[in-house]
Amino acid sequence: MSAPPVDDVRTDETPATTRVSVVPLLRRLHFYAGVLVAPFLVVAALSGLLYALAPQLDTMLYDDVLEASSTDGAARPVSEQVAAAQAALPDGTVTGVLLADDPEATTQVVFSLPGLDEEYNQTVYVNPHTAQVQGQLTTWFGSTPVTTWLDNLHRHLHLGEPGRLYSELAASWLWLIALGGVVLWLTRQRTARRRVKAVLVPESDAKGVRKTRSLHASLGMWVLIGALFLSATGLTWSTYAGENFSAALTALNAKAPVLDTSLGGATGSTGSDGHGEHSSGSQDTEPVDPATFDRVLATARAAGLDGPLQLSVAAEPGTAWTAAQNDNTWPVRLDKIAVDPETAATTARADWADRPFLAKLSTLGIQAHMGRLFGLANQIALFLLAAGILTLIVLGYRMWWQRRPTRADRRAPLGTAPKRGTWQHLPLWFVIPAPLVLIAIGWAVPLLGLSLLAFLVLDGLLGLARRRTGRGSGTDDVAARPAS
Repeated sequence: MSAPPVDDVRTDETPATTRVSVVPLLRRLHFYAGVLVAPFLVVAALSGLLYALAPQLDTMLYDDVLEASSTDGAARPVSEQVAAAQAALPDGTVTGVLLADDPEATTQVVFSLPGLDEEYNQTVYVNPHTAQVQGQLTTWFGSTPVTTWLDNLHRHLHLGEPGRLYSELAASWLWLIALGGVVLWLTRQRTARRRVKAVLVPESDAKGVRKTRSLHASLGMWVLIGALFLSATGLTWSTYAGENFSAALTALNAKAPVLDTSLGGATGSTGSDGHGEHSSGSQDTEPVDPATFDRVLATARAAGLDGPLQLSVAAEPGTAWTAAQNDNTWPVRLDKIAVDPETAATTARADWADRPFLAKLSTLGIQAHMGRLFGLANQIALFLLAAGILTLIVLGYRMWWQRRPTRADRRAPLGTAPKRGTWQHLPLWFVIPAPLVLIAIGWAVPLLGLSLLAFLVLDGLLGLARRRTGRGSGTDDVAARPAS
C-alpha cells in the first residue's frame, strides 16, 4: 500500500483530525514509505509472482527428465536405479536419492561433482520402472535450474548477500505500510460516517483522485492479511531479522529438532526449514554401495515413513544415513529417522508431531510462502496476492500524480506530501512509549529501524534548512518533485 490521500484543498470528504492525533504522522510516514519503498516491493512482488509459476515452468521445460517415459511394470529396486545413475555419471559421488510417491515421476539420484559450487549438485533422473537414465540437471537443494534462477531473483536479484538487503528492506516495510494504510482508511471512513461496506467496496460514483483512493484503499483491505503474512514469513529467513528470529526461537527452546546421526544417538536440539530441507548429505569421496539404499528404504518403510522420501548418505564416515519424509503439501509428512548403514537399524527418530508449536508454525509459514503447502491453491493465492500488491502500488503512484498542483502559479510534476511537523500532534500516550517501541522494532527488524531513523533525521534536517532559508510554509514543496 503506497501513497495515502492528501488533498491540496480540504473538502467535506477529508477527515478533520484533532490537534492531538497520530494520524498526521501515519499519513506522512505512509506517503514517503509508499513512494520510496514501493520500487523494492515492485521487484519483490514481480519476482514472487514469477516464482509462483515455477512448478508449471518446470513441467514445460523439464518434462522429459521429470516425468517417467514409461510406467509399465513395478518399480525396480533403488539399488538398480542408483547403479544406472552411477554408470551415467562416473565422476560424481552419490549423496542421496529422492523417491517420489507419484508413479509417473522419475527418481532423482543426487551427486556431488568436482567443480560444482558446494551448494549445487548434479542430479540424474532415472525411470523407476525401467532403471533407464532420462537426463541430468544441475540442481540447488532439489530445485531445477529455472526454479533456482527465480528463487535467487526473488531473494537477492542474483547479487549475492548484498542483494538480500533489497528483499529484507521490502519485507521490513511491507507490514508497516499495510497497517498504516488500514488505520488511515478506517479513520477516514469513520470520520465520514461511511457504512461498513464502504471499507471493503470501492465507491461506485467516485471520480478522479477520489476513485483512485477508494480503489487503492479497498483493495488494500482485501490483501492486508496476505501482505502481513508475506512480510512475517519473508523476514524469518532474511539476513538480519532472520538471525534475530532464530535467536528468539532458540531462547524459547522452540526450534525443530534434527537427528543426531552419531550411531546410537538421540535427537538434537536445532533444525532448519525452507531451502535447507533438500540438502544432499555426504560430501565424502568414498564409493557408495547401491545396495545400502535398499536396506535404508526397507527400514524407513517399516518405521512408517510413507510418501515421498529423501534418503541421504552419511555426512561423515562412521555416522548414520538418514531417511526423511519430503511431503510439504498439506497435511505435511516430515518425519525423519537415522539408520545404521551396516545393520539397517533405526538409531534415532524425529517426528513432525514432536516439534514445538512455534517450529511447526514457522515451517508451515515458509512452505506456504514458497507456494508448496496447499499445492495449486497456494500458487493461485500467491499469484493473486502479488498481483494485488502491484496494483496497489500503481494506484498509489497514480494518486501522487493526480494530486499534482495544476494552477498556473503553482504547477508541479507530482503531488505534494503531507505537512511536516506531525510530531506536534502526537498524544502523550504515544510519545512516552514510542522510544522503547522504536528500539524494540529496530532490534527485531534492523533494516526497518535504520531506514526509519534515517528518514526521520533527513526529514528533520531538510525542515530545519528550509526554515532557515525562510521557505518553510508547513507543506513539503520538495515532495512535489520526484523522489530519488
